[in-house]
Amino acid sequence: MAGGKQTPRQKMINLMYLVFIAMLAMQIDQEIIRSYKDTNDSLTNTRKDIVEAKNKIFYMTLKEKAKTSPEAYGPLQVQYEDLAARTDALVNLIEGYKGEMSTQAEYNTSLAVEESFTALNNTEPATTLFFKDGDEKNISAKSTELKNKVDDLRNYIVTKFSNNTQLKSVAERAQKNLWAEFPKDDKRAKGGKNWFQYKFYNQPLIAALSNLELIESEARNLQADAISSMLQEKVDADIKFNSYEALVSGPSSIMKGETGQIKVAIGTFASNVPGLKISGVQRVENGQGIIIPNTGSIGEQKFGGEISFTDKNGKVITLPYAHTLNVVSGAEALKEQNGAILQADKMMVLYRGLSNPVSGAILGADLAATTLSAPGASVSGGKGKWNVTPGSGNTVKLTISGKSPSGKVISQGFDFRIKNIPPPRGEIRGKSYDIMPANMISKQTLTATLKDFDFPVSFNVVSFKVKVPGKATLSVNGNSLAPVESLTKGLRSGDNVAIFDVQATAQGLSGVVLPNISGVVISVL
Repeated sequence: MAGGKQTPRQKMINLMYLVFIAMLAMQIDQEIIRSYKDTNDSLTNTRKDIVEAKNKIFYMTLKEKAKTSPEAYGPLQVQYEDLAARTDALVNLIEGYKGEMSTQAEYNTSLAVEESFTALNNTEPATTLFFKDGDEKNISAKSTELKNKVDDLRNYIVTKFSNNTQLKSVAERAQKNLWAEFPKDDKRAKGGKNWFQYKFYNQPLIAALSNLELIESEARNLQADAISSMLQEKVDADIKFNSYEALVSGPSSIMKGETGQIKVAIGTFASNVPGLKISGVQRVENGQGIIIPNTGSIGEQKFGGEISFTDKNGKVITLPYAHTLNVVSGAEALKEQNGAILQADKMMVLYRGLSNPVSGAILGADLAATTLSAPGASVSGGKGKWNVTPGSGNTVKLTISGKSPSGKVISQGFDFRIKNIPPPRGEIRGKSYDIMPANMISKQTLTATLKDFDFPVSFNVVSFKVKVPGKATLSVNGNSLAPVESLTKGLRSGDNVAIFDVQATAQGLSGVVLPNISGVVISVL
């Protein structure tokens, strides 16, 4: 594009391309994005403020016990430090990915959802990060690195803890939940998409961040469960309770359809508390009451009851507990949203006779199966990028169509105006007005150009007319001014030579009559 001050036409072209880019962003109800972001923030805050803090405190306890009882706790400390190092490697890798995607989307966490809506809805960062060249069938090296880190942590936990009675449940949980691929019996794997395609391809930034946060949270929770069990395994048999507190452990928000679990227990999590009873739960395991909430519908759920046990003196201690859970819309509801953000309506323009590039996508739909139709125009291309050549008329409707993950057909129409290209301009030495000696005029070549036009169109001058003072108009074929040499003899300084009725052919433009090409004036020096 030309430098310096932009012409109104250049500004129009720039705005047109902004509209093309804006078609990639599908409109999602802001309340859905907000609840989705709140869920992600809740998971992140729980991991950072509770789980990681608890891990640090328990680790300090484990180190102290290893000093006083090295035979019993020394091996556990080494084992836990190996686990923590692998967990840190996975979490740090994911945090790096999250930062990279957020930077690409220009996501500012300090802004409200309304102000960061475009960034949170941007599908490009996740697709480019996890897929080589954005190809759905070709995962990137970073995807492979993430899978390797997840596999390394899971295999370590399963190998080290499976044969330990106290830590066996941690190994079973890791084997069940800590994966970066679908198990063979998972029905989602039978749909033809792998884990990375399902979680990250063409997914909004907020969905990708949440999917990564789930892995981080699960890894940290496994780390917390492991060290809790390590300390619990060696707890003194004569431990005495002299103050008590009912503990409720569980998420404050959960996505619709996801499996959740809430635990209620005495502060020590002791598994052999005499007379232990917990109301309001489905079952009691290892001193903990287990609640499986119903996540089939959206809304707030409240849980509560009492936990009681008999102390060493035979006295029954009863403690109340309460917990509130919010079930919010999950990934499927996010994918089902459709629509588009449009701006600068006046700039929705296609040029007649040109193959106009158009890009588009439908949130959650397979890009390879997304189509574009335009009655009365020629459409070619696919996979989100098309070329549209309009026909006759002044407007054309472009309709993008595809299917959501649930099979729902989604279509969205966009009205575009059809315009002829701007008129070219005749030029001598790159100017429409030039000053030169009379004997230099016949040595010039006439050209036709279209300034600041971003389509590959060029022109060849085939004829023009020349008029000098006191002489008849001369018609010239071709683009050379050599035939006008006889007209320029005798011209005086200040005389003007007018070149007009310029005719030219165009390359890159089909089936369109060229508009009038402006002439050139040469002033004799």
